Amino acid sequence: MTQTTQAISELRQRMLDDMQMRKLSPKTQSGYIRAVKQFSGFLGRLPDKATDEDLRLYQLFMVDCGTSAASINAAIVGLKFFFEVTLNRPELMDKMQYVPEPQRLPVVLSCEEVARLIAATESPKYKAALSLAYGAGLRISDVTGLKVGDIDS
Repeated sequence: MTQTTQAISELRQRMLDDMQMRKLSPKTQSGYIRAVKQFSGFLGRLPDKATDEDLRLYQLFMVDCGTSAASINAAIVGLKFFFEVTLNRPELMDKMQYVPEPQRLPVVLSCEEVARLIAATESPKYKAALSLAYGAGLRISDVTGLKVGDIDS
């Protein structure tokens, strides 16, 4: 076993121990390890020797490659844990900035589309439920939980 392999194993084990102490879920742990591994691949050396400029260049690299905002932010969170908790070097994360994710508007049906949807139902029960949900802006869980006594006629 070489010196480099040993150092990587110890570093990864320390990070795994830190995550286990904080009871992070296995999926979170996997994401954090992946973020550090990809950063290490970008650097071409051990990530514990990285500088704040290396981190800044890595973020620029991800942006240039067309990485989504969600993926960039996930990488930042994993690296933040690594540098702040495992290495106790929080100052390195100062140049890393979260990327705002574009807000997607929900699909809103037109009045004609809603009318066609309600008209397509054959059961009076379902017509009433759809009309009530649309008219009152209820969620599915709200409609399914309704009782006859809930309606003030």
